Order: sequence, then C-alpha cells, then structure tokens
Amino acid sequence: MMTRLLTAYSLILLSCLPALAQAGNVYKFRDADGNVLFTNVVNERNKPRGDSFREYTKLEKVTWFKDTNVHKYSNWGGSEYAVRPSFSKNRNAFDDLIKTAALASNVDHGLVKAIIHTESGFNPRALSKPGAQGLMQLMPATAGMYSVRDAFDPRENIQAGTKHIKYLIDRYKNLELALAAYNAGEGNVNKYKGIPPFAETQDYVKRVLSRYRNLYGGSSHTLATLTPAKR
Repeated sequence: MMTRLLTAYSLILLSCLPALAQAGNVYKFRDADGNVLFTNVVNERNKPRGDSFREYTKLEKVTWFKDTNVHKYSNWGGSEYAVRPSFSKNRNAFDDLIKTAALASNVDHGLVKAIIHTESGFNPRALSKPGAQGLMQLMPATAGMYSVRDAFDPRENIQAGTKHIKYLIDRYKNLELALAAYNAGEGNVNKYKGIPPFAETQDYVKRVLSRYRNLYGGSSHTLATLTPAKR
C-alpha cells in the first residue's frame, strides 16, 4: 500500500494538555500499513490524540530543536491584511524600528514587516505555546544567540529577529527555506533537506510570502531569486 503522510492539528486548547504534549514537539507515528502521521498533539502515553489516529501506534521519532516554533497560525479577520482590532493601532507603530534594523542587516524591511504581521499581528507581548516571544516571536535559544535581554522589548526583538532571518537567508540562499527554518528550526530543515512536512510550517511560509508580495512591497530582486524549495 502506498504510504500516506498526514498532519494532525489540535482541536483542543493546548493549555489544557500536559506539558509533555504541547506544541513544539513534532512526533512521527506509523500505522501497520506504513502510513505516516506527523502531529504535535499527543496524550500522556505519547500516543496521537484523537479517535481518527488510533491506528498510528508506532512512535518513530520526536523532532525537537531549541529554535522550533511550530504551531497553528490563525486568521485574524476576513483577509490577510487583518489583525486583531486591539493591535490595529500598532500596524505602523514599529516602522522606524523595522527600517533601521532592516538597513543594518541588509534585509528588505517589507519582509521583516511580513514576518511580524504573521508571527504576532503587531502584538509586542505575543507568546506562542512553544514559548516564542514578542513581535518576531523569538524562541529563548534564538534570543540568546543575539544577547537579547528582553524579548518583549520591540527594539531588541526586531533587531534580533532581523539579524536571524538575514543569517538564515545567507545560510540557505533561499527565502522559502530561510522562513521554514525561522519557524521549524534549522535542524528540521536540514533533516528533511527542504521545507519540513509539517502543515503548520508550510502554511507559515505561504502566509509570510503572500503578505510580503501583496501588502509590503516585496522586493522584485528578492522574489526573482526565489527558487522553489524542496518539500
């Protein structure tokens, strides 16, 4: 039988789950027919949560890296332009910080703004279930790489996040792979030799690139050099 790849999402608030099962850990299961399931939601026995996945009993690997911030991204309104009403006033509030950091790292400021829009919706106090913090959702390990003292400080956060996406672009020479690594961690991109097979990460890459192109004047040079990444 041909192997199928599935990805499970949580329909239950992650805060109700034990710490062992929270998003950020990506588990790989296989059933008796060889079908593969990737999920970030397991029960206290390290089994996939949900009746639909009862047949996936063999735990093969747990992929977890300190810079992994895999979680489901939701829409804040009827279009990709939307943000939560309480943070709409922040949409342009950080533009000077973004432009300064982008210029210092030689990154298009539109890309940085697209990442911020997707990661936090311009909420400087944003905190993801895996523990990413602030406007550009820095994982603690990533913040440590750039000597960030307060990840919720907009200036520090934007400076570090911009430096990090620049580092990833230089490393992978491919914007899609750089964004995938920003979300899933370098270890996962290296492991799968391309964009990891996590629906959350693939969705994240599409969201950032779409906002970059459609909302924030995506650099024609950057987009022209964007070759399709292996999935």
